[in-house]
Amino acid sequence: MEKRGLRSTGQRRVIIDKLFETSEHVTIDQLLEAVRAVDPRVGYATVYRTMKLFAEGGLVHERKFGDGFTRYELADEHAHHDHLICLSCGKITEFEEPAIEALQERIAARYGFLVQDHKHELYGTCAECHKKQEVKPGRVRAGHR
Repeated sequence: MEKRGLRSTGQRRVIIDKLFETSEHVTIDQLLEAVRAVDPRVGYATVYRTMKLFAEGGLVHERKFGDGFTRYELADEHAHHDHLICLSCGKITEFEEPAIEALQERIAARYGFLVQDHKHELYGTCAECHKKQEVKPGRVRAGHR
């Protein structure tokens, strides 16, 4: 926080500690629940404002995956990943694919475009949900009769 010019307070330290402890893309409500387990005095507005400050300061990334929630993940300047988002269960899977990154760079270069940031999100059905859909009695898969 100090490196980014943000004042460090006790509540902000608890918030960032809880964020470091999670490997998920957390919503404000999920983060608030974890923070309140440590300090019940922390309110929704404090977590909300802190996450906005962290996002503006480059400590976290805000992600919107089309489900009406803003989710947060720690920013890592040296690593980039993309997301697979299951429309059935909401599971978010991170992945890295150098071939996609290289292709994006070639396309940008072809058009003389300087990429400053990007995100790659694939929406569909995860393997678990797809498997559940296949075995439902009376359900016919497309192309199979």
